[in-house]
Amino acid sequence: MLSLKLKIALVITNLSGGGAEKAFLKLAALLHRRGHDVHLFLLENIREHVPEPGIGIHALTESGIAQAKGYFGKRLAALRLRRAFRQQQTEAQFDFCISTLPYADEVVNLAGLPRVWHRIANTLSAEIENLKRRSPAKAARRLARYRRIYDGKNLVAVSDGVAQDLQRELGLSKANIQRLYNPFDLDEIRALAAEPAALPKERYVVHIGRFAPQKRHDLLLEAWAIAALPHKLVLLASPSPALDDLIAAAGLAGRVIVAGFQQNPYPWIRAADALVLCSDHEGLPNVLIEALICGTRIVSTDCPSGPREIMAGPLARYLVPPGDAQALAAALRAAVDNPLSSSAADLTRFSADTVAQGYEGLPALWREPG
Repeated sequence: MLSLKLKIALVITNLSGGGAEKAFLKLAALLHRRGHDVHLFLLENIREHVPEPGIGIHALTESGIAQAKGYFGKRLAALRLRRAFRQQQTEAQFDFCISTLPYADEVVNLAGLPRVWHRIANTLSAEIENLKRRSPAKAARRLARYRRIYDGKNLVAVSDGVAQDLQRELGLSKANIQRLYNPFDLDEIRALAAEPAALPKERYVVHIGRFAPQKRHDLLLEAWAIAALPHKLVLLASPSPALDDLIAAAGLAGRVIVAGFQQNPYPWIRAADALVLCSDHEGLPNVLIEALICGTRIVSTDCPSGPREIMAGPLARYLVPPGDAQALAAALRAAVDNPLSSSAADLTRFSADTVAQGYEGLPALWREPG
């Protein structure tokens, strides 16, 4: 614990149900518990997660109202943010500001906030490559936008893979990049995993992630049909007709449970025979670390980036090439039939104290953008 109390601003678009939002709230709670004065600025007052009491919350729209994302909408959001930021600096200046996700990062730049770090939680080049298959022109514009937002700036990458992607693939040669993993309170997660929950009575494998192309539910369902395990497949994703259609098209009606978003997913993870991640790209997939903390076996695509950093040593046998349904099915069968102790993973590098000390050291590492 530092003796110096820092005043820290965190900026995010909203608190919807995504992993980036959840990780950002965990960071806010961790820094607050360590005695710092933490303020969370929401560009949109849309909330699915609940911030920890004691954190200053400053929402820039009325409850439930989305902020326009176009040219004028970004500038209106920047004006509101700059005004709210200044109001919170009447007594003391912020020591540093952290924003996350490209829209919030761009608004922060437009607002001209001081001592900013942009937290990058995904492999941006993979996103651009996927977009290039549909529209090369849009991909080129997206790449130019990211370079405009991030090059020459102070960046926090959530994994070594993300840091390398920013340097090598996006070509951010002028950026000041520091790698800081997402923080995990191991004791808290294990305590939450022990709480009661309305779990399936059958043995099951769990997948956690919103229904989006990046998460590859189509690949998962194809692999699940091939694996022919006696388990249920539980999807912690919000129900949708499109997802139901995908399940039906795979011939898996009755074998898949769409359990919806869970405020506390840890009992679901702990009780599963395995957790599977099948994304085309990630930044640092929190669910893999959370599963290891809960003592649950993991299977993952070896996507950029994060899984290979997490699944080192013996755990690497459960990494499979992205997009390969046959390999994913084989890894699922192997994980269920031949369990491997998750104690093989080194979790200390993800511990809350280790990561918090890294964030507390950011003021000394900040460089003037340029």
